[in-house]
Amino acid sequence: MSQPHYSTILLRHWRVILLFGCVGLLFAVAMTFVRPLQYSSTVRLLISQDVGASVDAYTASRSEERIAQNLATIIYTTTFFGEVLTSGFDIDEKTFSAKDYKRRIEWRRTVSASVSRGAGILTVTAYRPDVKQAERIARAIAFVLTKNASEYTSGGNVRVRLIDAPLNSRWPVKPNLIANGVSGLILGGFVGMAYVFLQAERVRRRHQLVHEEFIA
Repeated sequence: MSQPHYSTILLRHWRVILLFGCVGLLFAVAMTFVRPLQYSSTVRLLISQDVGASVDAYTASRSEERIAQNLATIIYTTTFFGEVLTSGFDIDEKTFSAKDYKRRIEWRRTVSASVSRGAGILTVTAYRPDVKQAERIARAIAFVLTKNASEYTSGGNVRVRLIDAPLNSRWPVKPNLIANGVSGLILGGFVGMAYVFLQAERVRRRHQLVHEEFIA
């Protein structure tokens, strides 16, 4: 017996695939709301270093970028977290777990830091269910970095300056409803395709067995 083409099978059972996709979409959306929705607050800081006239602009830029990357890594540490909490910005410490290992995980999920290549600009985003708390954390991070930059860097004459005040999101940004929904739809569609192929293969084998018994 000739085997039908895969495209023919998919077109013949597109409704089944669509059904699986819709189920995946609904499941992903439902799981999105299991975790509390979170708002974001983003600040941008300029990292600069006085390296003297003997150093060319490219080397100075690379040095500032490397310092910014080091600061971005330090932001995730528990020591830095402690300084943020005690910086005087009225951050609600009770929203974080009392257990140290859980606090570390929660802090890593609370902040996000990235560096613009070649510019020495550090972008920091804080996420919290309360947008005001997110803004306070972002301001506290910027304050600690601008005041204590020299404590976290090995090079001298390092300055951190706030160039963009906190920008708060108007709507929740985490979890990402659209991204999760699309992922659920696609994953559900793939599961539907696998189901259709398995069913088609089962039917083909059954027909083949009946055909062989008929010939015998």
